[in-house]
Amino acid sequence: MAHAHDTERPRTYRAEEGGTGERLAFVDRYPNAARITRLTLGVSFTALLIGAVLGIVQALHRTNVFRGVVSSTDYYSVLTGHGVLLALFFTIFFLTGIFTWGTTKSLERRLPSSRFSLAWFALMLSGAVMTATAIFGGLVGQVPFEADVMYTFYAPLEAHPLFYAGLAAFLVGTWLAGADWFRTYYRWRRDNPDERIPLQTFMVLTTMLMWYIATLGVAVEVLVFLLPLSLGLIESVDPLLTRTLFWFFGHPVVYFWLMPAYFAWYTVLPKLSGGRLFSDPLARVVFVLFLILSTPVGFHHQYADPGVPEGFKFVAMTNTMFLLLPSFLTAFTVVASMEYGARQRGGTGRLGWLKALPWENPAFAGMALAGLMFAAGGFSGIVNAGMNINSLVHNTLWVPGHFHLTVGTASALTMMAVSYWLYPQLTGKRLQFYGLAQVQPYVWFIGMGLMSNAMHRAGLAGVPRRTAEPQYQQVSFDALLGSVAEMRLQIAVGAVLLTVGALLFVTVMVGTWLAERGRGRLRVDSHLPAPISGPEDSPRVLDDLRLWFLIAVALVAIAYGFPIYSMVADGVFTPAAPPFPV
Repeated sequence: MAHAHDTERPRTYRAEEGGTGERLAFVDRYPNAARITRLTLGVSFTALLIGAVLGIVQALHRTNVFRGVVSSTDYYSVLTGHGVLLALFFTIFFLTGIFTWGTTKSLERRLPSSRFSLAWFALMLSGAVMTATAIFGGLVGQVPFEADVMYTFYAPLEAHPLFYAGLAAFLVGTWLAGADWFRTYYRWRRDNPDERIPLQTFMVLTTMLMWYIATLGVAVEVLVFLLPLSLGLIESVDPLLTRTLFWFFGHPVVYFWLMPAYFAWYTVLPKLSGGRLFSDPLARVVFVLFLILSTPVGFHHQYADPGVPEGFKFVAMTNTMFLLLPSFLTAFTVVASMEYGARQRGGTGRLGWLKALPWENPAFAGMALAGLMFAAGGFSGIVNAGMNINSLVHNTLWVPGHFHLTVGTASALTMMAVSYWLYPQLTGKRLQFYGLAQVQPYVWFIGMGLMSNAMHRAGLAGVPRRTAEPQYQQVSFDALLGSVAEMRLQIAVGAVLLTVGALLFVTVMVGTWLAERGRGRLRVDSHLPAPISGPEDSPRVLDDLRLWFLIAVALVAIAYGFPIYSMVADGVFTPAAPPFPV
């Protein structure tokens, strides 16, 4: 129960459907948190829309279906914009929104300062605008900005200073957002010294501890090397060092994208299934494992780099394989929770219970389909992580095929799906265009299935990634992999369906935002039922965030200490032989 001084005075009384009449809608109980969440989600959805448009332009140009929008030179600005807007801005703005909601709701406390919350949002937004301006400046004549460095913005590629300054501001904004959630937690802990950390807040805090560790690498890369280089303050940098610093951050950011999806799968999806979370302790174990294992894995992106000792590449591969454990635990826990809910709804049989799940509910369907697609992405990721087999798919279309299954579906589709359930709570409005919402997850799922399937097969045939020209002179195809024409068509059709899916989602969100706030009860029950196995069934050491943070730092020091020391000892501003690109 919240303390009296923690609860904001509601502006309007609204009972939640399925509730007792005593609970207030989130927008009424915590208007400041609801406002920040709406703002972050609004920016996130805008980035999704723009990124989706850039994606269809890119896909049609590369497959030679339609090349009349951009030139092959400008293609790389489009590719950079597509990656940065979707992989960074869409995902992370959404994360800050749902984490603000989850922290406030699970702790039953308002944010410490609405001005501070608006400040970190404004800093993130200004950074995103600066970065986007640098990217799209290259597409506009007579504009002195350019940033054709793609999402992986390490040397020797160089962008306009505005690009790096924007990234730095955006990054600091995320740090301050995390500080906001920790401040809220510390105030709660002061009044509840013996309570277990609520699960949603536990997920938020462990994710942010991982983020604080992982972003040290990219902060040093941008502020010490790339920004001074672009300003002309230094003449050169070591490309291998900047690549290493980027991938110190570049793989953990994948889990930063995925954590909002895990957050929703563990806490919202069981409810929508009609039941409860199977195990709170397993969920905590999963997030602890992500905290300690996410960062010391970056060298598996640098298997082809001759400047990294082979032994440390092996350590990275081993740590990456260990990361399969939290994914398998998640698959077990979430599926068990869904089965429990389905059987509560009357489902029977070994597999017959699947029919009892609410597949007509867009929030449930989107999250369930996203989880299914994530399983496929996990298997293709095992190939990427293996030191030997990685050489078969390195720098091919297999790689974007893989991360379109992970960030492009596991994260993106879950974020869209949970928004159908969350957005009415943030606005006090009924979800509009419900029929479109019901169709949208299936359109996205089919589109991604087509596009990613063709990308994986093309990668096995050796089709390169990051090229504007559909030329495959040294690529061999056989009956198993299919023809070039068939793969091009499948990628193009899949990309069109994905764009349609994004447009359907944005239509529903904009329609809901513009709708009038109706009278009567909200058509959503935001109450999350208690897990079958609660936190009392797990040891309290799981809540010792300092312990897990220190272990994570120690593993990072073991994985990266000697290699980075060797690179720095050779001279950080001395140009080295360019490594093989990834």
